[in-house]
Amino acid sequence: MKFLNPKTDFAFKKIFGSEESQDILLSFLNALLELKSPYRLMEVTILDPYLAPKIKGMKDTYLDVRAKNETGKIYIIEMQVLNVAGFEKRILYNACKAYASQLGSGEDYHLLTDVIAITITDFIMFPEMEAVSNKFKLRADEGEVYNDDLELVFAELPKFNKTEDELDTVLDRWYYFLKHADDFETVPSSLKVEASIVHALELANKAALTSEELDDQERREIFIQDQRGAIQLAQQKGREEGREEGREEGREEERCNMIKQVKKSGLSIIDIAHMFGMDVDEIKNILNS
Repeated sequence: MKFLNPKTDFAFKKIFGSEESQDILLSFLNALLELKSPYRLMEVTILDPYLAPKIKGMKDTYLDVRAKNETGKIYIIEMQVLNVAGFEKRILYNACKAYASQLGSGEDYHLLTDVIAITITDFIMFPEMEAVSNKFKLRADEGEVYNDDLELVFAELPKFNKTEDELDTVLDRWYYFLKHADDFETVPSSLKVEASIVHALELANKAALTSEELDDQERREIFIQDQRGAIQLAQQKGREEGREEGREEGREEERCNMIKQVKKSGLSIIDIAHMFGMDVDEIKNILNS
């Protein structure tokens, strides 16, 4: 038995944003947002559900899952595997856009309801924070919350390091599923206790997909690996250029010191210029620095 990698956009949308995903999304949201009775979500409507036949021609950008509960509160859930430029600003922009677009022309502001933007990343965003998930709201400098209308929630999967035997909570099991599902050969016994996760694995079962869907999923995984490789190559090149720049600066500093030492021996500036193959003005600038 093999399962889709839930960290790819197609698989994530299929698992959390399809027409049959309501129980899965409810379980995940209640666990991540730490909602307790009587404040637990009992029902969500998935907006613009993603259907498998729409995969063909899928553009290479992010996809998110959007839902609304019975009070009108909006949830935006997104999986991000690559730390691309402008990523943080896009999250804020999408959350603000979802908040503002609730009103039509001339409608009263009191009709606005909360927007919670949830982003799951396959990279570390906040190295200074130890927790896997962190929540952000509009606050004063002293820490008082301005209002609850806009909330950003981030879950960083690389920070989750529990083994299967260490899974204690529903959220632990969801993190374990998101991080390791594509490595499973059977449904782990520790996940069988959560019916919603078992359902998620049923949706992620590759055996239930068409060959076209599997091809699209494979192409998406290759694209992600290529992009990740390109990012790593750019970072490596930047480090190498930085080291070379540092070496060049060291050589220049050494040459300046040698020129100053030679000048102390009594040679003229013209002779020193000839010795180092430099202009007289360049020698003067070094000696006066």
